[in-house]
Amino acid sequence: MGRGPPAVLALWMLFLSLAQANFAPHFFDNGAGSTNGNMALFSLPEDTPVGSHVYTLNGTDPEGDPVSYHISFNPSTRSVFSVDPKLGNITLIEELDREREDEIEAIISISDGLNLVAEKVMILVTDANDEAPRFIQEPYVVQVPEDTPSGSSLARVHAVDRDTGSAGSVTYFLKNPHPSEFSVDRHSGVLRLQAGATLDFEKARAHFLTVVAKDGGGKLRGADVVLSATTKVTVNVEDVQDMAPVFVGTPYYGYVYEDTLPGSEVLTVVAMDGDQGKPNRVLYSLVNGSDGAFEINETSGAISVTQSPSQLRREVYELHVQVTEVSSAGTLAAQAMVPVTIRIVDLNNHPPTFYGESGPQNRFELSMYEHPPQGEILRGLKITVNDSDQGANAKFNLRLVGPGGIFRVVPQTVLNEAQVTIIVENSAAIDFEKFKVLTFKLLAIEVSTPEKFSSTADVVIQLLDTNDNVPKFTSHYYVARIPENAPGGSNVLAVTAVDPDTGPWGEVKYSIYGSGADLFLIHPSSGIIYTQPWASLDAEGTARYNFYVKAEDMEGRYSLAEVFITLLDVNDHYPQFGKSVQEKIMVLGSPVKIEATDQDAEEPNNLLDYSITHAEPANVFDINAHTGEIWLKNSIRSLDALHNITPNGDRTWSLEVQAKDRGSPSFSTTALLKIDIVDTEMLSRGPMAAFLMQTKENPMKAVGVLAGIMAIIVALTVLISTATFWRNKKSNKVQPVRRVLRKRPSPAPRSIRIEWLKFRRTKAADKFVLKEAPPNENSNNNSRGSTPPPQAPAPPPPPSTAPSMGQAPWTVPTVSGSLGPQQPPQPSPKPRAVAKRKAVGSPAQSALVSELRQKFEKKNLHSKAHF
Repeated sequence: MGRGPPAVLALWMLFLSLAQANFAPHFFDNGAGSTNGNMALFSLPEDTPVGSHVYTLNGTDPEGDPVSYHISFNPSTRSVFSVDPKLGNITLIEELDREREDEIEAIISISDGLNLVAEKVMILVTDANDEAPRFIQEPYVVQVPEDTPSGSSLARVHAVDRDTGSAGSVTYFLKNPHPSEFSVDRHSGVLRLQAGATLDFEKARAHFLTVVAKDGGGKLRGADVVLSATTKVTVNVEDVQDMAPVFVGTPYYGYVYEDTLPGSEVLTVVAMDGDQGKPNRVLYSLVNGSDGAFEINETSGAISVTQSPSQLRREVYELHVQVTEVSSAGTLAAQAMVPVTIRIVDLNNHPPTFYGESGPQNRFELSMYEHPPQGEILRGLKITVNDSDQGANAKFNLRLVGPGGIFRVVPQTVLNEAQVTIIVENSAAIDFEKFKVLTFKLLAIEVSTPEKFSSTADVVIQLLDTNDNVPKFTSHYYVARIPENAPGGSNVLAVTAVDPDTGPWGEVKYSIYGSGADLFLIHPSSGIIYTQPWASLDAEGTARYNFYVKAEDMEGRYSLAEVFITLLDVNDHYPQFGKSVQEKIMVLGSPVKIEATDQDAEEPNNLLDYSITHAEPANVFDINAHTGEIWLKNSIRSLDALHNITPNGDRTWSLEVQAKDRGSPSFSTTALLKIDIVDTEMLSRGPMAAFLMQTKENPMKAVGVLAGIMAIIVALTVLISTATFWRNKKSNKVQPVRRVLRKRPSPAPRSIRIEWLKFRRTKAADKFVLKEAPPNENSNNNSRGSTPPPQAPAPPPPPSTAPSMGQAPWTVPTVSGSLGPQQPPQPSPKPRAVAKRKAVGSPAQSALVSELRQKFEKKNLHSKAHF
């Protein structure tokens, strides 16, 4: 019983410890192929992109506490993955390569904060087609004899692919643009000479092949790819002895001349083994045809003559030379044969030779005039050429060596001997002015001989001059300038003409002619042009002269040139005012202008500057130096201001004005200018007053204007009188003595056929005023028996048609009315005023008006019928 309490206490403590125990977290095992859990049997392709989410760690804690995830690697290996501690997402952070590392060992762990559970996992890296085939044992160089049988194996190429499966299998093929003598086994890579194909060292000493190795294809980053590689294979062809010897430089010809010594070499034949890779030694021999006259060196192939040429019985020998190969074993092998032709010829020991009249000669001379006729024979040359050899040795060509195309020689080919003739080919080139002496070489050279013997002779032709050239001026135009004040006989310029001819034919005589040559002369031999002794030049009259100069030789051959002479203006004229004393009227605020002229022809001699040389007082006027305009100073703006600065308050001022030219030396002229100054108030008095004031300084201008006005008035009067005359003549009416106008109501506007009687925008009745004729002092007005003058008829009534709205009214004046200025329209008078006016009129006037009214009514009816 004594142990009871301790035992109970121990049990109680054990119960409390069990109650407080914390269990460790653990991963879920979801098996292979799952993308979450504990990465059991997890595999990953090697071409997975870096940064991809590849797996998710997944686990739990029995107490439900939050868990965190971790992944770690062996310190000696690289860290390939990273994990999100909370979510467990595993990300690829390093590129995978199955060929370098096909599995990855990692430690994954899960923790609830108190307990940590770790597991070691193995991650498999699966293959992708990321490796291309790679050739090994490069470079491939094969030595193959040219007699290798077709179908033989020559070499083997080998390539490896580190990928697995079909991606690691390799096949081979040739990459050639054309069919080849070679083939390659697609599986083993063995290179063979194709069936029926042969190698030939003489045609191709090497062959270059391209072999392609291709894998079986596979997936790479989701796509099917096939990778390949290439390599070069060099097949060197080895030469074998399968070709006969070959002669070089065929055909062979040799010549034996009459002076050839026995034992002399005639020619050498050359042969070589057709197999150039490993050539054999060759030996030469004569087979037949020599008749004992020739022999050959068996090693060098040199053929020599063994007898004197005089002992040889044939002209041509046909030899046969045989060449034989000697193998490395010393046995005779392949042979070849070639013909050799040797001619026995006479010695060509005489070159062509030129002869003159006295024997052999190598220089011939002749004098002749230039420009002989085309085709002329140079008969002064007696030349013979000869070659003493016979046959082909005596055949040679002739030609002239020197300036080409001038002469030609005949004949051009000679056999043994010929007379040489030289003929003119180009007459224009035989020019004394170009060549005083023509030198040629006459060349004779053999045609058919190997020696080509030749000889030459000098042909020297002295040319004589003729008058074949026209004098030519050094320029087509000559331009000269001379001051206008140059005295008579002054030199202007010198013209030059050149005649290349010699002697008298080359002397030139000058003359001038033309409309502009009157004031000039020319020295006939020197060509100096000078002015006439009496000539007086004036640039203001004629500034330019133009004429022709003529250069002529003794036979009348000539040429022309044109001469242009310009006179340089000299300041020889004074400026001139129109009058020495001038009067001007100046309107206040406006300038007056004074003008002078200078007769000089050119600037600056005729440019003038104006100035005021004297004025009293001096501070009233200014002048424009270039235009001559004179105006009041800006400080003077009224006549009162002007009167204040003048002692007497005058309105007229006198100025001394100078005009000075800009020439050198400069000339000047002065004039007295009187200026009347008026203000604008005087101009406002009327246009006539203003006009008279403005024309005061030029009265002729006023007279001309008034004469023009009077001429216009007279013309209008004549026009109206003529119209009136013809109108009255047509109507056969007697003109009244007095001119009376009867005012009538304004008719509607109408058009009239007589266009020249129109007065636009006026009323005919308003243009006339009823006037009493003045008393006639020469007639008896008190006589009652005299008939009063009839009153002018009223104008015809207007037509019934309405006028155009866009035109102004037209009216026709009466024939006998007097034309006066149009008055403004007056209001029509009241009836009483009219009656009073009629009562005031005289009885005779009333009777006259009544009579004229009746006549006018008849006239009106006649006019209506007419219109």
